Amino acid sequence: MEKRDNNSSRIKPNLDLEICHSQNYNIIAGVDEAGRGPWVGPVYSAAVILDQGNIPDGINDSKKISPRKRKEIFNKITSNHMFGVGVASVEEIDKINILEATFLAMTRAINNLEITPDLVLVDGNITPETVIKTKSVVKGDAKSLSIASASIVAKVLRDQYMEEIDLEFPSFNWKKNKGYGTKEHLSALEHHGPTKYHRKSFSPVRKMLSL
Repeated sequence: MEKRDNNSSRIKPNLDLEICHSQNYNIIAGVDEAGRGPWVGPVYSAAVILDQGNIPDGINDSKKISPRKRKEIFNKITSNHMFGVGVASVEEIDKINILEATFLAMTRAINNLEITPDLVLVDGNITPETVIKTKSVVKGDAKSLSIASASIVAKVLRDQYMEEIDLEFPSFNWKKNKGYGTKEHLSALEHHGPTKYHRKSFSPVRKMLSL
């Protein structure tokens, strides 16, 4: 009996949501973030308005694409489609919390688009407060090509940032773990203590500072 390929049966992002909403909205952007969970660095968000007649092959949730493929698609998106990027700093994360900082980064990304969209599709179950109409899409990066494109842009740019600051603190190996709480990262944190790039409001870092 032939085995069923589960991967081939999985639904990949498409334009169904964009087409559905196009009856009421002319310009639709997708928004996603990268870096809510790590202990280190800013949170990045991207907003993308796709040229629906020139969509690159292979767009998917950024976590499901290899780094090489992500970079290839990133180059095509940023060369041929409208995009905006927003960043919320470590200081802002510590001051207003990671959720609000993520919303701040999303708002900045939307505001940095060359044109103002009529509707913004946001990955997740809640959206930032903005004068533009927004719609939350749970697991949006697996459903909407606009959101998936935004996830790729945000992920590639944040990864590049983490690789840059890794040169300053190589003991933490951020070029590999991207600031997430791996055993290696925790060991380095215990040995060297927090850096200026660590989120002091995050529990593992806060505990180290209280010792």
